[in-house]
Amino acid sequence: MKVPGVVTRHFLFYYIRFLIFCIMNIEQLKYPIGTFQNPSEITSEQLEIWTKDIAELPSKIKNIANNLAEEALSWQYRPEGWTIKQVIHHLADSHMNSIIRFKIALTEDNPSIRGYDETAWAELDDYSCDIQQSLILLVGLHHRWIKLIDNFTEDDLKKTFYHPERQQKYTLKTAIGMYAWHSNHHLAHIEQAIKFKGKFE
Repeated sequence: MKVPGVVTRHFLFYYIRFLIFCIMNIEQLKYPIGTFQNPSEITSEQLEIWTKDIAELPSKIKNIANNLAEEALSWQYRPEGWTIKQVIHHLADSHMNSIIRFKIALTEDNPSIRGYDETAWAELDDYSCDIQQSLILLVGLHHRWIKLIDNFTEDDLKKTFYHPERQQKYTLKTAIGMYAWHSNHHLAHIEQAIKFKGKFE
């Protein structure tokens, strides 16, 4: 005869293990390349890698997106996550904000930047637009962005902006790394959505 208390403990043990597994799995889907890790020392070689990652994003996204059927754009990269279409439009929005942040940091003394509700933006009507509009925007934005970065002096790299929501100051040198990570982060989301075809049962 089974003792109810023992059964309950066993059930709770395996249920908790299952929950931990689900949470870990969702985190892996959210961050397929991990979270951004800012190195203690940012070398010139590291900056070159980051700059290259930013420069190459538009062409990488275009190469993938232009080979997708229309229905594939509705695939999500994780359960309750954005679709491929939303990710592409988000990249245009985010990187449009980023170049403005870089410019105000270059021309003002540690300015406070303004955040935005990216989740709410992803639900606005313009996210139903053809992705080609955002792909065109990304190409132009990144071209101008890289023009700025390639001409940074050491003093420029030390310039900062303040993020009031995170209550943190960022140098432009670190911001380059953050947006290189952001580029690869969402590129991995698109590749993940394609791999799973938006199905995560």
